[in-house]
Amino acid sequence: MAQATFHGNVARTGVYESPGPRQLNGVKWTFKSGGPIVASPAVADGVVYIASMDTYLYAIDQETGKEKWKFKSRMPIASSPAVAGGTLYFVSSSGALAAIDTATGKIKWAFATEYERKFEAKNLHGYPSAAQTVPDAWDVWLSSPAVANGKVYFGSGDGNVYAVDAQSGLLQWKFPTKDVVHASPAIYNNTVYIGSWDSYLYAIDAETGQEKWSLKTGEDPVIHNQVGFQSSPAVVDGVVYVGCRDAHVYAVDAATGRKKWDYPTSKSWVNGTPAVRDGVVYVGTSDSARFMALDAKTGRLRFNFDAKAYMFSSAALAGDLAYVGDHNGKLYAIDAKSGKLAWEFQTEAAKKDTLKILNPDGSLNQDAFAPIFGDFEDMYVDFYRFISIGAIMSSPPWLTRVWSTSAAWMGTCMRCSRCEVSNSPAG
Repeated sequence: MAQATFHGNVARTGVYESPGPRQLNGVKWTFKSGGPIVASPAVADGVVYIASMDTYLYAIDQETGKEKWKFKSRMPIASSPAVAGGTLYFVSSSGALAAIDTATGKIKWAFATEYERKFEAKNLHGYPSAAQTVPDAWDVWLSSPAVANGKVYFGSGDGNVYAVDAQSGLLQWKFPTKDVVHASPAIYNNTVYIGSWDSYLYAIDAETGQEKWSLKTGEDPVIHNQVGFQSSPAVVDGVVYVGCRDAHVYAVDAATGRKKWDYPTSKSWVNGTPAVRDGVVYVGTSDSARFMALDAKTGRLRFNFDAKAYMFSSAALAGDLAYVGDHNGKLYAIDAKSGKLAWEFQTEAAKKDTLKILNPDGSLNQDAFAPIFGDFEDMYVDFYRFISIGAIMSSPPWLTRVWSTSAAWMGTCMRCSRCEVSNSPAG
C-alpha cells in the first residue's frame, strides 16, 4: 500500500522523486465540493483524497475525477489527510482525529482531544477594540497528522501535541504547549518537531513525549500579529527549517536546538512549510508576495520570484521545477535554479474575479479591500474575498501529475505533456 502525507513525507521536505511537467497542456478534470478547500490533497493507490470545509472528506478516482466515496465529519475539515496501511487519518474542527478505511470510507475509530479553537488574542492585527478577544481568520489550517513508528502524531487547538496508536486510536502520550498548535509535525530520527502559536519550536521524543529542546522565536505583545507558527518544519540532513509569523525563516540544529541562521523577510509572515533539496530552501511570504530560494547552509538569498499576492502554499519540488500556489488563484511552476517562471495555471474564479480584487498583472487591488465593518469582522470578509477568486492556500502533491486545490470549492488535476500517453510515474 502506498503512503501519502502533507508535503511529501513525514520529514515534510516537499521533495517528490518523479519529475514534474515542464509545460501545461490544460485541465484533465475538476471536482467541485460544497465548500472551500484549504487543505492539501493526498494521492495514494490511484485515489485522490481531498478534505473540504463542507465537512466532507472525498475519495476521488485519480484517472476520471469521479467520486468513489465521501465521509461526513461533524465540522469543517482543514487538515490534510495522511494515508498509511489502508487507513486515512485527518483532524476535524470538532477536535477529533479520525481513522477511515480507505477501501470503504467507513470510520475505524476516532480520538477526541480536549477541544479545538483558532488562535486568538486581544487587539489582534490592531483591530478594535483592545478589550475584544479576536479569533484569527488567517489561522487557516488545522494540524495535518504524521504516521510513523505505529503512531499518529498531530497538534491541537487545545494546545497539546498528541501521539496515538495508529491501529487502535489509544493515547500514547500528549505534550502541552502554551497555545494553539496548528502546525503539522515533522518526524526525523525518532523526534517530533513542531511549532506552536506560543512562539516556541519544540523537539519531542517520539516514543516518550518528553521534551528534548525548545527554541523561542519573536513575539509581538501589542497586536499579536508577528508571532507564532503556522509553518510546519522540514528536516533535512540534521537541520530543521521552518518559517514563522515573526517574519523569519529559521535553520536550527535538529539535535541541539541551536539556531544556525535566520533570514528576515521585511515584516512578512512565512506561513508555508519550506521545501528543501540540494542545499536550497524554497519558501514563500505573505505581504511581500515573494517566493524565495535560500542557501541551506548560510541562509543567503539565491533568488526572489515576484508572486504578486500572498503566498501561504508550500512548494512541491519535482524534477527541476518548484510548484506552488498563490492567493491570486495561480499555481506557479518555477525553475528551481534560476527562479524563472516556467508556466502558470489560474483558477476560473480568478479569471472572472467578480469582486475585482486583482489587478491585470495578478497583484492585489488594494482599493477592493476597503473596510466594511471597521473591526475584526473585516478580516473574515477579506478571507471570503480570496475564496471568491479561488485562492490556492493548499500545497500541490505530485504523483504522475500536479494536483491543486483552490479555496473556490475545487480540486483540479492538470495535464502534463507526457501523462497524455503514459501512466508512468515519469509523468
